[in-house]
Amino acid sequence: MRRRLAVAAGLLAAAGGAFAYVGAVDPNEPGHYPACPLYRSTGLYCPGCGGLRGAHALVHGDLLTALRDNAPVVAACLGFAVLWAVWVVRAARGRPVRIDPGPAPLWALGALLLVFTVVRNLPFGGWLHP
Repeated sequence: MRRRLAVAAGLLAAAGGAFAYVGAVDPNEPGHYPACPLYRSTGLYCPGCGGLRGAHALVHGDLLTALRDNAPVVAACLGFAVLWAVWVVRAARGRPVRIDPGPAPLWALGALLLVFTVVRNLPFGGWLHP
């Protein structure tokens, strides 16, 4: 059980360190992070474009700005927090930690990200630009 909790604690420390760095180093300032290769080469926004800005806003407690910058990243952060909490509770109780959503939810998530990416790159999807 200790080992399972140690792995969960290590993952939380890594994620916390990454969020601390993004919270301290503003992605809105040029030169700190590399540009998105898809955006740089094609001018199209990928599903992750604006994710660092969204994470930065989330760290600073500005939920509306985080949602405006990249709503799927905010949802992914929430999903990570929920899955991590389930992992810790199951590990603490000595139960196996198995999170297997099956193919249907994964395909649905992929389809939602694809629709998000297409819509944010269409003329009427300008409100989804980071």
